[in-house]
Amino acid sequence: MLSQALLFLQQMCARRLPVLMFGILCLVFAHAAQAQKLTIYTEDWPPMNFKTKTGIDGMAVDIVKAMQAITGNKEEIQLVPWARGYKAVLEDDNVLLFSLGRSPEREKLMHMLGPIAISKTAVYTRKGEAARLKALDSDIYKLPIGAYRGSIFADAAKKKGFINLAQADSPLNSSRMLFARRFDLWVEGSLAVNSVLQESGRSVADVEEVMVLDSLELYLAFSLKTRAASITLWENALRQMKKDGSFQKIHQKWLPGEVPPMEVHRVEGGH
Repeated sequence: MLSQALLFLQQMCARRLPVLMFGILCLVFAHAAQAQKLTIYTEDWPPMNFKTKTGIDGMAVDIVKAMQAITGNKEEIQLVPWARGYKAVLEDDNVLLFSLGRSPEREKLMHMLGPIAISKTAVYTRKGEAARLKALDSDIYKLPIGAYRGSIFADAAKKKGFINLAQADSPLNSSRMLFARRFDLWVEGSLAVNSVLQESGRSVADVEEVMVLDSLELYLAFSLKTRAASITLWENALRQMKKDGSFQKIHQKWLPGEVPPMEVHRVEGGH
């Protein structure tokens, strides 16, 4: 365990050792302890990560907390608006942001570790209206489509040819706009749809799937200037969890019926 190693080094530094040995060990200790420090951000996107009356909860939150226990990291997980967290992971040092959809564009901007879940990026409409919209064929891409501003789902809609995006400041408000008939199409991650709808008193039974745009792997994202040693600690923790079954247990708790991704990929950004 890293924490045990750090304690050993700290004790060694406190003893009367030769000056050279003392200096070397204390430098190693300082570097190892520093490698653990991260600013950790998440957003409100249930069931992966969301705010409760008593704190922050969700599938990804449970995963990250379990990884913190393994690595010895004790930093507070801060729930912030997506725009703030995303800006921090792009610009600041030693930042961890979750949960983030992997894409070729983002692979160049940050380091990634995962996947922790797999979702569909799908287009939805109000129940009973999918057949009418599907009959439009290519004209459907001219219709306004609602999305969470700055999300990978908005990016996916653009890539697939939708030209009129109506972007809201949260997934919840985007879903509300759908039922207020501000638009007939809504793009969102399949894992989050039911939780988002429940926040407004609805459920997945109130919508129909119009089309699937793509499959989306969800990752932990680290800023480019995050120390490699820190990322390695987290990578080892994720591998351990997927090997000992604790990852699968958390995944099943939050996403029953979904298949947990068992591979571990570390994507080096900046290339």
